[in-house]
Amino acid sequence: MGVKLSILMVISFFIFSFSEKKEKNNTSTYKTTFEKDLFESDEILSITLKGNIRGLLNDRGETPTYHPVTLSYKNKDSSEVNIPVRMKTRGHFRKLKANCKYPPLLINFPKDVDRLSSVFSGQTKLKLVMPCAGDDYIIREWLVYKIYNLITPKSFRARLVRIDLEDVKSKKQAAPFYGFLIEDEKHMAARNKAIAVEQKLRPEQTKQDVFLTMAVFQYLVGNTDWSVQYLQNIKLLKTDSFTQLTTVPYDFDHSGIVNAPYAHPAEELLMKSVQERRFRGYCMTDLKVFEKPIALFNKLKNDIYNLFTKCSLLDAKYIKSITKYLDEFYATINDPKSWHKDFAYPCDKNGTGNVVIKGLRED
Repeated sequence: MGVKLSILMVISFFIFSFSEKKEKNNTSTYKTTFEKDLFESDEILSITLKGNIRGLLNDRGETPTYHPVTLSYKNKDSSEVNIPVRMKTRGHFRKLKANCKYPPLLINFPKDVDRLSSVFSGQTKLKLVMPCAGDDYIIREWLVYKIYNLITPKSFRARLVRIDLEDVKSKKQAAPFYGFLIEDEKHMAARNKAIAVEQKLRPEQTKQDVFLTMAVFQYLVGNTDWSVQYLQNIKLLKTDSFTQLTTVPYDFDHSGIVNAPYAHPAEELLMKSVQERRFRGYCMTDLKVFEKPIALFNKLKNDIYNLFTKCSLLDAKYIKSITKYLDEFYATINDPKSWHKDFAYPCDKNGTGNVVIKGLRED
């Protein structure tokens, strides 16, 4: 039995090593070219999308097709770069016209994009988040990604963009608006020397310290729209064949910190508002495991506040309200009685802390 187990472990190691090597080879261009340009800058990137834009945005069925679009932007020397791309709508909730004015988009770049010496060099596909209910909520959600970037490099990076739409079949053009690009899943994994995997498992089977930190982060931003069991707004990273998988969250528009007008908590959770915080980890009998995540969030406190208080794109009223919202979180985690009660909630058999939300995937 021991010999068979050893052989299986060796085989698993070589399979993972091969997969990881293949993944690294596929992203070698990414690491040497655009990494510093696209997602390491906080400068707003102005882009123009030109083509049959109305046809693209109205293609919101179950199987949307790619539409040819020219993506253009200006370099620092003011020279214009034009890239012929293909784009299609994606997602579920935000793709529906009844929910959002603009659907989320997927950009497919040409294979020879590298020859353009472009900020998009090394890219193959990128998600573009469009405004669902206005610019304010786009900026707020982008900042939530920035919070998790402070917590761990095993996170999706996001780049704020200013978008101009030029519809070749319409004389009336939309006013410019904000959106943001999300780092490609494979690139995020490769940056962390890992591979992205899809696997059915319970949250208890993932890497505990990472999961607990991630769950406290979701509590901080007031997000309940996630689950490991259904991979609902959660990606999984694998670093080798023997360690547990790492959870990486994304898609935060239903969080309390964003407070979008269309966002509502799942009925099963029996919550009044998305701004009500609910810890949705799993039952931990030893609450000492939360001391490390709490220490981390206290260490990052000023940086987290500064993301919002120093963002010139946010209005003063929102900054005031969100400062209060953050104050409430920090008051809780620095009061043992309060955080013991909240973080032990999944152990309450009469509560909703263990309710699994399938939700609508935004992929």
